[in-house]
Amino acid sequence: MAASPPSRIYASIVQDSKAGAVLSVHIQPKASRTECVSFHGDAIKIRVAAPPVDGAANDELIRFLASQVSIPSSSVQIQSGASGRHKRVLLKGVTSQLVLARLNLGQ
Repeated sequence: MAASPPSRIYASIVQDSKAGAVLSVHIQPKASRTECVSFHGDAIKIRVAAPPVDGAANDELIRFLASQVSIPSSSVQIQSGASGRHKRVLLKGVTSQLVLARLNLGQ
């Protein structure tokens, strides 16, 4: 993973909500493998090994985040940006600190 941004930026990347943590992501579809790679503005950049066709990239993003954070796929929901590269994703039942730790974004 590329260099980490200053800790104040983490608040714009992942935020706590009543339902769980909301993560800002920028996805790069059609990658050779799915992985967190760096930061892209106020979001984490995730490469996904799926094309942006028929929701395949979104499905892969949901699978990847659920696996990384150790929650069921049904607990990951795209709140906004389903048809674009920049998305806000709700990870139900977890905190922003847990998400940061599981995605190796810890301060």
